[in-house]
Amino acid sequence: MFNEMKDTINNLDEKELKSLLFQFFFRMQAVENRKDYSEQQFFLDIKNTYNALLEDRENHAMGEKHTQFDTTHIVFGDAPTGSLKLVLKELGINQKEKIITFSDLFSIGPVWKVHELQGIVNRHEWLRTHLNSEGDVLTNYLAKFMQTILEIEQISSHQPIIIWAGENAHEQTGLRLVLYLLKEKTNDILIINTNEAYKKNFDTTESDFTPQHMGELSFEQLKQIYENEKNDHALTQTERKVFEQQWEQLCQDKEVLRIWGNNKIISVPETYYDENIINTVKKFHKKNKQNEFIKSARIIGEVIGHLDQYVGDEFIEYRIKRLVADGIFDIEGVTKAMRYYSIKVR
Repeated sequence: MFNEMKDTINNLDEKELKSLLFQFFFRMQAVENRKDYSEQQFFLDIKNTYNALLEDRENHAMGEKHTQFDTTHIVFGDAPTGSLKLVLKELGINQKEKIITFSDLFSIGPVWKVHELQGIVNRHEWLRTHLNSEGDVLTNYLAKFMQTILEIEQISSHQPIIIWAGENAHEQTGLRLVLYLLKEKTNDILIINTNEAYKKNFDTTESDFTPQHMGELSFEQLKQIYENEKNDHALTQTERKVFEQQWEQLCQDKEVLRIWGNNKIISVPETYYDENIINTVKKFHKKNKQNEFIKSARIIGEVIGHLDQYVGDEFIEYRIKRLVADGIFDIEGVTKAMRYYSIKVR
């Protein structure tokens, strides 16, 4: 077993070794500094990494590690990734086209230097201390983020790259980050703008629906868009340079909320939706003719349902809790999850 592990380590390249070492050091630091991360969890994470390394070695021996893909897709979010996987499988090309996923929501949280380790750590710390993420979403955040960057860096130079990004701050921020990470590569890069593609491929005269992000497209819509748009023109070097420069500007920003307007990403104060939230609660009070407590999940759903931006439930909940702390709302219940507490205007 020792020789097997030695061979596995020897087969890792420098970037993979650095990523692995970083994961170990970060988790050791987490044991010392975080109450919610125990030595038992540290051991389980290291064990999972160990098992993953052994599995990777077996795949390498079977020749799976260096599978040659014809195309690489880059997608922002787990839900659209799942849909695209089904599309590729339906088209019979899932073994030839790879998907790399950023499991994140880039319209919220700091993006300051997030192409570097210090920026990733800073972003993770903000998300961990401000958002009420359920499950283990943030437990392996750093390792997953680093792994995604590593996968992008390892894309073969011959592979065309397709980046899926609609007209929203989340995907457009991710797009600029990815193009910055790809700045040294010579691959052909195609952007599929899902909003433009939706308007082009579907009759919208009888419907006001416009997808806010890729995850709102149905399987059939996504399939048709891909088949019709996959041969569009690749970005020119000039176009790529513009996106790279936009990222260099954006990654210096310290705001934690971004919206999309006038075909550009706009950084706004985190209080941007506070008045909207307060008015929504007041609307419920007026409707019920009394200032009774209202489930926060209901308020969040109402606010999200009327936004023309994609910011996610967790950010709106974060602002609700800030408004409670600021004395704007009274609270009843516990805040471990939005379904457990209710609020009203004080």
